[in-house]
Amino acid sequence: MSKIKIGFVGVGAISRIYLENLTGTFKEVEVIGVCDLIRERAERAVEKYNIPKLYNDMYELFADSEVDIVLNITRPYEHFDVTMEALKAGKHVYSEKPLAATLEEGRQIMALAKEKGLMVGGAPDTFMGAGIQTCRRLIEDGYIGDIIGANAQMLCHGHETWHPDPEFYYKHGGGPLFDMGPYYVTALLNLIGNVDAVYSMTKRGFTQRTITSEPHFGEIIDVDVDTHVVGTLRFECGAVATLITSFDTYIGRNAIEIYGTKGTLYVPDPNCFGGPVKLYRPEDGEVRELPLIYRYRDDSRGLGLADMAKALQTGRKFRACSDMTFHALEVMEGLIVSGREKKEIKIESRFEKKAIMEVPAMPGILEA
Repeated sequence: MSKIKIGFVGVGAISRIYLENLTGTFKEVEVIGVCDLIRERAERAVEKYNIPKLYNDMYELFADSEVDIVLNITRPYEHFDVTMEALKAGKHVYSEKPLAATLEEGRQIMALAKEKGLMVGGAPDTFMGAGIQTCRRLIEDGYIGDIIGANAQMLCHGHETWHPDPEFYYKHGGGPLFDMGPYYVTALLNLIGNVDAVYSMTKRGFTQRTITSEPHFGEIIDVDVDTHVVGTLRFECGAVATLITSFDTYIGRNAIEIYGTKGTLYVPDPNCFGGPVKLYRPEDGEVRELPLIYRYRDDSRGLGLADMAKALQTGRKFRACSDMTFHALEVMEGLIVSGREKKEIKIESRFEKKAIMEVPAMPGILEA
């Protein structure tokens, strides 16, 4: 079976791990070309990863009949335009998170993909890693009983101390909920199911940020989005979860806990593929760390794209699909709207949980 060919739009900071995994770990895809608004970035990627083609712009990439899937790893507020243009050109698209910067943009992407019969998928794919897949197996096998609720927290002091170009994190499409929230929301969706309604309160802790990382050291960022979001999610199954995402705290925390009628499950950091899985059940009298039972424990970004590529080859469903990323987008926008309008927001979309990952004989080969 021939490999599915991938074209990159955007070769920024996150592209490194995608390039390493898609040219190394995953055996059924081939990166055939890249482009970036800063041409030097694309040139470096071509040289380092032995990529055959360097496109002048995304339109030249879209016009290449060899490209099967466009990987959209532009800035969040650019996701919509790039994805829409790729779909118009007849390309399947896998996008970095979030699917779009607004729910209306997400609706337009979904509608165009359906009209053209094209696949759209997207990050995060960390829920497909060994950590969260092991947690899902424990839940489905009844280790914590029926789910009562959950608590998820992503707390830090923002990205201006380390990221080389942090301004977009504080602009439209950014903020802690839209930047880091997709990891936590997506993990909760895969462990608990569809969200029925949300309610939140939000705050902007600092109106300006000073960059202390190079090459923009000393520059001031005006903050245009809320940077402390405290929300409640009511799931279709009846479970209730709290979610806090913040760029305003000086103490960091990355945690998800799932509470059940028979025990509590401590989920690893959903920004990672592996990490410790811990379980407390009253009959044990202590928290126990459990072994991971699936592959992909290290940083495996690109796993969702590889799974999508296999689905394109075989016709099966794929896990990091647009139904899920759209549902996550509606949940996140609902939390922002709830904080602004001070009311509960009903979530209308629904997605279908896909199968738990299988463990094929060879790493980098997805199951048929």
